[in-house]
Amino acid sequence: MLTAQQIQQFSTDGYLVLPALSDASYCEAVVGLALQELAAEAGPIEYEADTRYPGAPASRDAEGGRTARRLLQAVARSPLLADWARCAQLSAALHQLLGEGAALSQVHHNCIMTKQPRFSSITGWHRDSRYWQFQRAELISAWLALRDETVENGCLLVLPGSQRWTIQPEQLDAAQFLRADLAQNQALLQQAIAVPLKQGDALLFHSNLFHAAGCNQTAQTKFSMVFTYRAADNPPLADSRSASLPEIVI
Repeated sequence: MLTAQQIQQFSTDGYLVLPALSDASYCEAVVGLALQELAAEAGPIEYEADTRYPGAPASRDAEGGRTARRLLQAVARSPLLADWARCAQLSAALHQLLGEGAALSQVHHNCIMTKQPRFSSITGWHRDSRYWQFQRAELISAWLALRDETVENGCLLVLPGSQRWTIQPEQLDAAQFLRADLAQNQALLQQAIAVPLKQGDALLFHSNLFHAAGCNQTAQTKFSMVFTYRAADNPPLADSRSASLPEIVI
C-alpha cells in the first residue's frame, strides 16, 4: 500500500517510483519472451521508422527501418504479461490513486518497449494524453524496468509537476511536442530531471506529465513494459480510438 507521503508525491510531481515491484527472475522471463517474439517478428509490432521521431529511419525499407520499437498488445501475447498488469501489488497502488474499479486500457501503451542500441530514436517532450480520448486527461501509466534504465540507455526524463501546467497551443508543434525553440519553453525544460530505474522498479506517471527520452547509447537493448489505467468514472469517449478495444477491470 502507498503511504500518505507517496500519494502526496504523486499528486505534486505527477510520478512515483515503486522500487523492486518485481524481482529479477520475472523481469528476465519477460525479456526472454520479448526476444522470442522479436525473433519471430510476432505482430503487432511498431518499428522505429513508424514513429517518425528525430533520428528514426525514414521508412521501414531504409537501413534500420525494421528495428522494433514496441511489441504491441502485450496483454493478449501471454499470461506472463497480463498477470503482471493486474497483479495485487500494482492494483492496490492504482486503486489508491484512481479508486476502486480502475480499468486497464488495451488501446494505449499495453506493450513491451524495446529501445535498441542502433537506430533508436529520441522521444521529444510530450504528454501521453495528447491523442487519447477520455472524459478527463487523468490516466496513470505503470512502467516496469525489465533491465536497469539509465540516461545512457534512454531512461525517461520528466518535468515534475507538469501535469498541472496550462500550455498554450503555440507552445506545441504540429505533433503536440513542446517546441524547444521558444524561450518560454526553454525555461520549462530547465526543470527536467532523469528518472533512472533498477531492474524490477516500477514508475507510475500521470498521462498529462510531460516526459521525454534519449536514444540508447549502450550495446544492450533496453526493455520496459508499460500499461495504462483509468478511473471507473473516466471512461473513453464513445466511438473514439480509446474505446476501440475492451478494457480490463483490475
